[in-house]
Amino acid sequence: MTRLGYGEQIRRWRVEKYKERDSLLNAPPSDVTVITAGSKAEGLTRSHESDLDSLFVFEGILCVEAGISLHTIPDGIGVYRMDTCAYSGHCRLLLERQARKHFKEIHTAQCDNGQGDILLSSSLFLNEMSAYISAHSTVESPERAGPSLPWSIGGEFHTDNVFALRCHCPSILQRWASRPRHWPSPVLVQKVVSLEANVTAVGFKESEYKHMEWRIGFNTGESELVNNLNDTQAKVYVMLKMIVKDVLRPPKKEITSYVMKNIVLWQAESNPQNKFYAQSFFHWLHDGLRALRTAIVTQQLSYYMIPERNLMAASGLTYRQQSQWVEVVTDMMAEGPRVILRLPKIRMAIVASPEPMLWYSMKRMELEMLWLEKMNRLITCLENGVLDKSDAILQEIGRRMVEVMVQIALRMMEEGCAVNDLTDIFDRMLK
Repeated sequence: MTRLGYGEQIRRWRVEKYKERDSLLNAPPSDVTVITAGSKAEGLTRSHESDLDSLFVFEGILCVEAGISLHTIPDGIGVYRMDTCAYSGHCRLLLERQARKHFKEIHTAQCDNGQGDILLSSSLFLNEMSAYISAHSTVESPERAGPSLPWSIGGEFHTDNVFALRCHCPSILQRWASRPRHWPSPVLVQKVVSLEANVTAVGFKESEYKHMEWRIGFNTGESELVNNLNDTQAKVYVMLKMIVKDVLRPPKKEITSYVMKNIVLWQAESNPQNKFYAQSFFHWLHDGLRALRTAIVTQQLSYYMIPERNLMAASGLTYRQQSQWVEVVTDMMAEGPRVILRLPKIRMAIVASPEPMLWYSMKRMELEMLWLEKMNRLITCLENGVLDKSDAILQEIGRRMVEVMVQIALRMMEEGCAVNDLTDIFDRMLK
């Protein structure tokens, strides 16, 4: 798995480069803070292997739990009170104080509930943001999913964009922090508690009031937790994600990689850390498959941060899918270590000759590291929407990238492969 791009070194490099990207994007004054989320923030996918998930958090607005005094919140910040009389992990937002800064998209999404309260509609907010993007962008906008507004550039570069509001919910985090556990450490627990929460514009699917509900999330905290998994735990997580994508292949996201993440986080919390080592990989993969099978059978899996929220609720899983996937997962558990042969990437790595595999792995890693450096350098060289192409560092990165791709093309031709396009090599190496 290390040679496929899931080793500790490249994982840490990715995490740092995406953090650096966020810092560069957020350096100029703005009404919105950009946060890389999902697998990119976790460093567990190659740069072109999956969509880039970004969280756009509005500044100047705060959602707070009941019991928090307005006097503790600086003037000028808009405040919404969280009404948690909704499905676990969700809330409705009641206006307590208007923000000094006027956000048209938020103001338009406010509704009178007929009882003198102003509520913020998640559905109207999402409609407003979708309209804003369409009016101010030339990118393609595929069908939205949940709170995400996907963008596609040239049919190749895909991003999932979620707009969010900051959320202060100490009681939820303290309940999480006070659980007895083997992991994370007390220091890491306190760091996660100190990181911000957010609410995103999506209600519980089966709720009568879903158009008014918002989902409570902890993206930065969850990324921090995943980044502190050890090498074995991280690779179990990657393998479980591959199983969902390549074996189960849910047509409508009835089971997602987010379910796999929660299985691994519960696994880490519930067991001593000294039990997670390289030789125990298949034990924990088997344990993860067992947890997945249980979640499918019972249609129950507690959200790691808010256990009262069931991640399998309203998943849309049919009885036929349930029966089929239980059978498939049971078969995989019976296969033992051979289960990994079901995964195309792993199977190809096993049958490949060691020397070429190692050579291509090293070139892939170098190419991805160069690309991540270029990604951030492009932001540095962008001023008032104009890119400074004369930048010496940017030119040197580009020169070396071409050099590496030419080396790959020459080797492929020596091995009898038809190669015509360096761009195609670049995309295939980083997918």
